[in-house]
Order: sequence, then structure tokens, then C-alpha cells
Amino acid sequence: MLYLKHSFEMERIRVRFAPSPTGHLHVGAARTALFNWLFARRHGGTFILRIEDTDFTRSSEEMTSGIIEGLKWLGLDWDEGPIYQSQRLSLYAKEAESLVHKGYAYYCYCLPQELQERKREASSRGTYWEYDRLCLNLSSSEREKFEREGRPRAIRFRVPEGIIEYHDLIHGKITVDCKNIEDFVLLRSDGFPTYHLSVVVDDIEQNITHVIRGDDHISNTPKQILLYQAFGHPHPVFAHLALILGPDRKKLSKRHGVTSVLQFREEGYLPVAILNFLAQMSWLPGDEENVYTLEEMVEKFSLEKLSKANPIFNREKLDWLNGKIISRMNADELAPYVKVQLEREGLWREELAEEKRSWFFKLIDLLKERSRRIRDFASNAEPFLLDHLEYDPEGVKRHLNDERLEILLTRLRNDFQELEEFSSSELEKIIRKRAEKEGVNAALLIHALRVLLLGRPSGPGIFQVLELMGKEKTLERMGRLQELRAKFIS
Repeated sequence: MLYLKHSFEMERIRVRFAPSPTGHLHVGAARTALFNWLFARRHGGTFILRIEDTDFTRSSEEMTSGIIEGLKWLGLDWDEGPIYQSQRLSLYAKEAESLVHKGYAYYCYCLPQELQERKREASSRGTYWEYDRLCLNLSSSEREKFEREGRPRAIRFRVPEGIIEYHDLIHGKITVDCKNIEDFVLLRSDGFPTYHLSVVVDDIEQNITHVIRGDDHISNTPKQILLYQAFGHPHPVFAHLALILGPDRKKLSKRHGVTSVLQFREEGYLPVAILNFLAQMSWLPGDEENVYTLEEMVEKFSLEKLSKANPIFNREKLDWLNGKIISRMNADELAPYVKVQLEREGLWREELAEEKRSWFFKLIDLLKERSRRIRDFASNAEPFLLDHLEYDPEGVKRHLNDERLEILLTRLRNDFQELEEFSSSELEKIIRKRAEKEGVNAALLIHALRVLLLGRPSGPGIFQVLELMGKEKTLERMGRLQELRAKFIS
């Protein structure tokens, strides 16, 4: 039995996040990065960023930059790296050759088309085909002939007989019979390493003690354990995370509307909301009501507490969590995020950062209870920042239809003009006093004012809206009553 144990209990913990830049930093990868980062910080260890970019046809600098930018946005800093595998190709080739010389691997001269033909033949017989060790059994003269011809050659690992057994921190004991593993390629004929070779070589050289990754890699682990043994190095501790599923319980993908972490930034989510959302998928069970900082997560984190059940990606839960966090934040904390969003929408004015800074903070406080994402601030702030206003036709018809409003709002407008202190408390007194004097429900005036000032039938408390809108803009919009009634009602 090839029972391999790790021996890192007394060593300083070293973990790595090793994304492939063939795609964006997606949700599952970001959760993997988070859990690796938390584990390293919890135990005073080292968090390494390694870019596995040996697939030159699919990797790109744009994706690499996006991964790095996404990690920075989330606040997941690294202690070493980025380390690029594409800059280490000669090392992988050297290590593969060393395994050939030690008898753990051999040269394979089979051409791709030959392998495909053997697979087709097996399929036509209704049998499963795996590599048949043809090149392992070549004679010396056959090998020399291929070498003289310059025939391309790969390097395959020679899988031994026996049982591989290891303990996964999440899934427990895992046992695999080597007879179910074919002789796998380490170095392709074009000189590029396979994933198994490069990841093991790097993990050994970088002294990785724990490998925390998605459980779609469980099938890769036995092959990599065999490589650790061949290199004479103990394998790291493995912890395979349950994959995140979409609402349809299939693997999360673009069809679920999730492409990258940076997409969430563009849609107006906060880093702390994404981090808590990721943490709640496989961790923090029953703790959904609390919102934690990264520092608080570090104090609580434990690999042993991770669930092996597949979490479900729930956009509604993320919206709720983001809105909850926004509602708890102070205006000065939210201001930088809101500023960026207003700039994108063409609504930002420098006076908001200078002479109207206090007013801007009050506006943020007013709008945050109704903003589930940062981008909601832009649409909700439009009535306060723009002179031109789009009116909801149904809102006008419903709340400006009462014939009494022309007289009532004219009188209320006069009341407002006489006010010296245009504050929410004074405005509430005036509105309720006018409603009582006219013998109408104050709601009639309140709903009408909301449509006139905001262009829509819903919004924040009207008294705070009036105060922030200011006397001049309020009186001007109240004067639009006849125009709106003529346009949308008569």
C-alpha cells in the first residue's frame, strides 16, 4: 500500500492560490483564494500567488491582470509572488527528465493520431481505452530508431501497483487503487508540462504544506501523490472544497449570470459583502445574520469547520447581504464608492467633495436604506442632482389626479416660501398643519410632493427629501403641477 503521510505539523504553514489565466477570477476561485488566505493568516503562515499560465493558447495578460485586480479589490494580499509558471518551463523539463533517469517515467513516442486511432478501435469494440504502455515495452533498437528519425516524444509517468490512501481534511479518508490510473503524461512532446508535473514541482520547491482547492481536483490528487513519492517528498495536507452550484444545482457557470468577481464590483457590490457571501458558502453555518471583517474571519476560521455539502449560489441572498451592509455603513465610508458610481453615470460634481460635502453625506444617509447596491445610489440620487426629471406616468395619474391639489399645493407652496428654517422637522409641522386646516389627509399632500420632487411614487421620507432638495428646487418642482396634469392626465 502506498500510504503517504504528510509531516508538516511542526512547520510553518505555506499555502498557495494558483489560478489559470484562461478565464476571469470567478466565484469559486475567489472562495478558494479567500479560504487559503484566511488559513494562512489564522496560523501566521505564508500566502503565495502562483499564476499557472502554461496554456499559452488560452492564457492572456488581460485575464492575469483581472485576477490580480480582483484579489486586490477583495483585500486578499499575498506574501510571495506572483510566480509565473510560464517562466519556469526549463525547470519542469529538467525534473521530468530526472524521473526518467530514476525509472519512474519513460519516453513515449506515440503520435497523437496513433493514440486517437487506438481509442477509436476500443470504442468500436465497446471497451474503454487507456494508455497500453506500448512505449514502455519498446526495445532499445526501436527507441534508437525513433530518436534517429527525430520522432517527437513525450514523457509518461510509470504508475506502480498498489493502493493510495490519504486523509482529506474535508472529505476524510480517500482510497484509490493504482490499477485505475493510466500512465499519465508529464511532459508533452512540445516541451510543455502537464498540470500534474508543474503543480507538484512548484509545490515542492515552494514548500507548500496545505493544498486547499475545489473538489473537482480530487481525481487529480492520486496522480500527484505518486509524483511526490517519486520525487522523495512528503505530500501536503489536502482539503478539497465543495463546488458551488447554481440554483439549478448544476456547476456554477456563465449561464447563471456569473462571470467574474470584477463583474460584482461593476454591478455595485461591496468587497466586504462578496467576502461574507463567499465565506457563508461552506462556512459560517447559521451565522448569516452577522457581517464580519476579514480580521474577524481570520479569528474564526478553521478548515475542519468547512462543509462538504455543495453550496447554492443565491443572488437574492447576496443582494440582501449587500443592502444590509450598506445600511450599516457611515456616509464617510460609503462616499468613495458612491463617488465612483456617480462619476460613471456623469452625475458627479466636485462641489460634492468640497463646499457641499456635508450635504452629500446627508444625501448618502438618506438613500442608503433604499440602496441594495452602490449603483442604486446613482438612480436614487438623480432627482437631487439633476434639474431635468423623468416622471413616472402612472405615479402622476395616481397621486396628482385630485382636483383639490391645485389649491392645496398653491397654499402649501406659500407656506414653504415663508419658512426661514427649511428643515425636515419644520416642514413636517407645516404639511400636517396645512392638511388639518384644509380637512384632508396629510398623505394626499405627501404622495403628491413625492411625485413632484422625485418623479416617482416611492422614495425616502418626504420631510428629509424636502430638506435636502432645498427651498428653491422644491418650490420650482411644486410649480410643475399643472404642466404634469396636462401632459399625463387630461
